[in-house]
Amino acid sequence: MASGPRVANFIGVAAPSGYVPGLGRGASGFTTRSDIGPARDETDMAVPSEAQVQAAVRKMRREDGAADPDENLNDTNYDEFSGYSGSLFSKGDYDKDDEEADGIYDAIMDRQDQRRKTHREKREKEELIKFRKERPKIQQQFADLKRQLTEVSAEEWANLPDVADIGKKVKKKRLEKFTAAPDSFLDAARSSMTGLHMAADFSGTSTSMPGTATSFPGTATAFPGTATSFGGTRTAYPGTGTAYPGTGTAYPGTGTAYPGSRTAMPGYSGELNLGEIGHARKTMMGVKLDQASDSVSGQTVVDAKGYLTDLNSITPKNLGNIGDVKKGRLLLKSVRQTNPKHAPAWIASAGLEEITGKLQSARNIIMKGTEVNPKSEEIWLEAIRLMPPSQAKSVAAQAINACPLSVKLWLRASELEPDKKSKRAVLRKALETVPDAVRLWKAAVDIEEAKEAKIMLERAVECCPQSVELWLALAHLSTYTEAQKVLNRARISIPTDRSIWITAARLEEAAGKGKNVEKIIQTGVKSLRANGVEINRDEWIKEAEKAEANDSVATAQAIMTSVLDEGVEAEERKTQWMEDADNAVTNESYACARAVYAHALAAFRSDEGIWLQAAYFEKEHGTVESLDEHLRMAVKYCPQAEVLWLMGAKQQWVNGNIQQARQILASAFSSNPNSEEIWLAAVKLESENNEFERAAKLLENARQKAGTARVWWKSARLEWVQGNLVEARRMLDAASQIHEDEPRLWMMRGQLEEQEGNSAAARELYAKGLKHNPKSIVLWTLAARLEVRQQAYTRARSLLEKARTKIPACAELWLESCKVETAAGFEQNAKTQMARALQECPTSGLLWASAIFMESGPLRKSKSVDALKKCENNPLVLLAVANLFFAERKIKKARSWFNRTVKLDPDFGDAWAAYYKFEMQYGTEVQQNEVAKHCGMAEPRHGQVWPEVAKRVENWKKTNRELLALVARELPAIN
Repeated sequence: MASGPRVANFIGVAAPSGYVPGLGRGASGFTTRSDIGPARDETDMAVPSEAQVQAAVRKMRREDGAADPDENLNDTNYDEFSGYSGSLFSKGDYDKDDEEADGIYDAIMDRQDQRRKTHREKREKEELIKFRKERPKIQQQFADLKRQLTEVSAEEWANLPDVADIGKKVKKKRLEKFTAAPDSFLDAARSSMTGLHMAADFSGTSTSMPGTATSFPGTATAFPGTATSFGGTRTAYPGTGTAYPGTGTAYPGTGTAYPGSRTAMPGYSGELNLGEIGHARKTMMGVKLDQASDSVSGQTVVDAKGYLTDLNSITPKNLGNIGDVKKGRLLLKSVRQTNPKHAPAWIASAGLEEITGKLQSARNIIMKGTEVNPKSEEIWLEAIRLMPPSQAKSVAAQAINACPLSVKLWLRASELEPDKKSKRAVLRKALETVPDAVRLWKAAVDIEEAKEAKIMLERAVECCPQSVELWLALAHLSTYTEAQKVLNRARISIPTDRSIWITAARLEEAAGKGKNVEKIIQTGVKSLRANGVEINRDEWIKEAEKAEANDSVATAQAIMTSVLDEGVEAEERKTQWMEDADNAVTNESYACARAVYAHALAAFRSDEGIWLQAAYFEKEHGTVESLDEHLRMAVKYCPQAEVLWLMGAKQQWVNGNIQQARQILASAFSSNPNSEEIWLAAVKLESENNEFERAAKLLENARQKAGTARVWWKSARLEWVQGNLVEARRMLDAASQIHEDEPRLWMMRGQLEEQEGNSAAARELYAKGLKHNPKSIVLWTLAARLEVRQQAYTRARSLLEKARTKIPACAELWLESCKVETAAGFEQNAKTQMARALQECPTSGLLWASAIFMESGPLRKSKSVDALKKCENNPLVLLAVANLFFAERKIKKARSWFNRTVKLDPDFGDAWAAYYKFEMQYGTEVQQNEVAKHCGMAEPRHGQVWPEVAKRVENWKKTNRELLALVARELPAIN
C-alpha cells in the first residue's frame, strides 16, 4: 500500500520561545519595517522637522517686521538688487521714481569708481607684485634648477631612470628588434634586376636600335606599337611580356641572353647581389635627374641661384581660395550694378583683378568706371596708376579735362613728366586753373631757382594769403628789410598764428638785434591772446626747444620766459618750473633750462634749493665763468647756505685761485661763524697746499668755537699723518671723554694702537668703544678683523654672533662672518653662512655680489641671474656681473656693464677701480684716460676697498688718479 507524502512535523506548530529564523545558517542580524510595524499610530499628528520649524519661525518674524537672527549673509546668497535674502521693501511697488533713483545712484557710483580707478589699479598691481614675491610660482622656484638642465649631456639624459625604474639600480637596455624580409620581397627584387642591369649597362650611351629612332637615356621614343619610353626602362616588346633591352634580347622560354646584354629571363635563378642592387638604384636616380636637364644645351633649365629671386617678380595669382575670388568678383559686380556712381566699388573691382594677375581686366574695369563717374578723382588716380607709362599721360589729360579743379590730378600729371621743363609747364597751367591751391604753389616753387622762386612766392601769397608756409618761405628768401615787411603783412593777414611772431624774433636775433627779441615775443603773446587764441604752454615750450635746435638761443629763452607762468597756480610754480627745467635738460635744450632757472630765481630769490640745483646744472653743462657768476649771486641772496660757499671756494681752488678761495671762505666765516663745514673746508684748503701750521691753528680755533666730534678727529688725523703720534693720541683721549658716543674716535684710537703693534690695547679700546656704541657696524668689524689677524677665529666668530644679536639683519656683519670662515679655511661653512645671510637679507646687493663668486665657475652665471632678479639696480650686483664677464674675457659685455655701474652710482669707488683695471688690461690709452677723467669728476668716496686705501696714512695726499691706480692694484683677483 503506497503511503502519501510525508509532512514535516513542525508545520502548523508554534515556534518555541527564543527561536530566531535563520540563526542556524547565519542568515540573521537585520530587522525590517515589516518586523516592527509602523513607527506611530495613524491617529498621531505628524511631528515637523527642525528645518521646518526654523522656516516657519523666520516667516512669522518677516511678517511681524522683526530681524531674522539666522539670516544667511553668505556671499552666495547676495543679490545685486535685493541684497541678502530678499528686499526690505518687497511689499512695495517698484515704480519709475525708484528706477530713476537707482539710475542716479548707479551714475554716482560709476563716477566714484572712475575717480578711484587709477589708484585702485596701482594698488592692485603692487599687491600682485608683493603676492608674487611672497608666494612665487612653482616654475619660478625651480628656475635655477631648470637652467642647470642646459649642462646635462646626452649620455646623462639617457641614463635617467624611468618612472618604473626608480627602485632599480641599473636601467635595462632596450633590445632592438629586427624583422626578416619575406621571400616574396626578395624574389620581386631579383626579378627586377632585369630592368636595373639594363639601365646600368646603357646609361650614358646613345646607340639606337636598328629600324627605330630610339636613343638611350634622355629619349622618350617607344618601340613600334608601344607607348612606353625606352630610356633605361623595362620596355615591353609587342605581344610578349619580356623586357627588350637595346642589345641582344632574351626570348621567352630560354634562359640565354644574347651577347652584349646582362638581361636575364624571369626564370633566371642566380644569386642575389645586393651591392649591384644599390649601384643600380643610384644609376636610376642619375637617369631621372638627367631627364630633368635640357637635352639641347646640356644645362639645367632652372637657375638654382636665381630661382628664389625670380619668385619675387611673379605676381601671386591665387592668394586665397578660388571660390572666394569668384564670390568677391560677383559681389563687387552686384555693387557696381546697384550703385554705379559708387567710386570705391570700381576701385575695389580693379584691385581684385590686379591681385589675381588679370591686369588688363583691371584696366578695362577702371576705365569703364571713369566713363560712369567722370567727376571722381579717386577713380582717375587709380586709372593713371594702373596704366602703363605710355598711356598714363593720355589718361591724366582725360582726367584733368573731366576734373579741372582737382589738385591731386594736376600733381599726378606733373609727376608723370620726365623733365623739369615739362613739370613747370604742367604746374603753371594748373596754377592758372586753380590759383588758390597751396600744394600746387609749393610744388611749383620747389622746382625753381631762388630768384624765380621769390617771384612766384610773391604771387603765391597774393593768391593764398592764409598760407603761413608761403609767407615764411617768402620771408626766408628776402633780405632783412624786405623780410620785416613780409612778416608785417603776414601778421595782418593771419593774426592768429604764432609761427609768424617766432620767425620775426628769429629774424631780429639773426640780424644781431637781440634786445628786440623778448619784446617781439611778449607782443606776440598779447596779440594772440587779444585775437582769442589760447596760449598752449606745452606747444610754446616745444617751439622754444625747436628754436634752440636752430641756434636761435635768445628766441628760445624769450619764449620760455613769456609762457612759463601760463596755466600754473601760484603754489605749484616752483614744482612745475623745476620739472620744466629737468625736461629741457633731458631734451638737451640747455638754453631753455637756463632760462627756466633764471625765471624761477627771479621769483624765489632766497630759495637755497633752486640756487643749488641751478649751480649743479651750470657745473655740468655750463662754463667756468657762468658757474662762478652764478655762485657769487647765490651767496649774495643766500648767505646762510654753507654748501654754496663751499662750492664757490672749491671752484676757485680747482681753477688754481688759492687766494680767491681763501677770501670766499673768509666771507663765509663772517656769515656762518660756527659752521663746522666751513672750518673744515678751510683746514683742507690749507693742508692740501702744505700750510700745516695754518691748518693746525684753524683747527684749534674750530675746537674752541665749534668743538664737534668731527673737528676733534680731523685735528687728530692731521697730527697723525704728520707723524705726531703722541699729540694725536692725546687729542683722541681728550675727544673720547667729551664725545663717548662717537664711534670714529674709538676706531682711530684702536687703529693707532694696531699701527704701533699693541694688539692687546687695541682690543681693549674696541671693547670700550662697543660698550658706548653697540650699534656701530664698523667697530664690530674692526674688532673681528683684529682677531682674524691674530688667528683667533673662534673669538672672531663669537664677536660677530654677538654683533648680529645687537644689529639683526645686517648684511655687512653676515659678510664679515663669511670672510672669517674663508680665512679659517672652512669654505663649506662660509657657503652655509652665506645661505643663512641671504635668507635673513634677501635683497642685499652686498651679499648677492659676494655669493656669485663663492660658487664654482659653471654656477656663477645662474647665481648672477638670481642676484639681478632680487637686486635689479644695485651697483654691487652690477659690478659683480661686470667682473664675471671680465673673468670670462667677454670684452664688449664687460665694458657695457662697467659703464652701466658707474653711471648708476658715480660715488662707488670700487666700480671705478675695477673699470680702470679692466681698461688697463683690454683697453686703449684713450679709454684708460677717459675712465680716469670721469672718475676725477665724480670724486668717489665709498666702497669696500676704496675707503680703506684712501684713509691710509701714506696715501693722505694722493690725487684721485693715483688712488684709482692703487685701488685697482689691490682689488682681489677673480678666479
